[in-house]
Amino acid sequence: MNIWKHFCTVMKHKILVAGGCFKMGLYWQGITHDLSKFSPVEFWAGCKYYQGDRSPNDAQRKAEGYSASWLHHKGRNKHHLEYWIDYSIDTEKKSGFVLAGMKMPEKYVAEMFADRIAASKIYHKDSYTDATALEYYEKGRAHTLMHEETEALLHKMLTVLAEQGEDVAFKYVKNEILHKK
Repeated sequence: MNIWKHFCTVMKHKILVAGGCFKMGLYWQGITHDLSKFSPVEFWAGCKYYQGDRSPNDAQRKAEGYSASWLHHKGRNKHHLEYWIDYSIDTEKKSGFVLAGMKMPEKYVAEMFADRIAASKIYHKDSYTDATALEYYEKGRAHTLMHEETEALLHKMLTVLAEQGEDVAFKYVKNEILHKK
């Protein structure tokens, strides 16, 4: 049980995300980001399955066959694409009801962007570069149910980060996406 290490990892993550959110003018989201990680179902699973180089949810899923922590987390945090999965309203699908990603509000895509940067910094430590979050995203891109406009927006944000750096990327999201100056 790694209570202290898990707590420190969560706090470091929250601080990094808050810093990114503040740079984009998302102050309340920065302050309230991932508060559900302190709920018993998420916190104690994080302590029990702490690894330090990846999400404890993966270890819980492997050990128990599912991650109660992740199921709780994704249902309470609008910056996760999985929060926005619903039945498709496309009636032309032959198989009836089909799960699909719904379009996410831009402020939650921006928080997801900051979340991915923070997670990449924490899990990749010294090997982190501005391209790390984009590389990780592209590895799993084919397996997500994300609305095509949300996917394009997140990909653009991550590409700006990879090509022009963090300062430019946060300014781009703040000025060109959130506030459209």
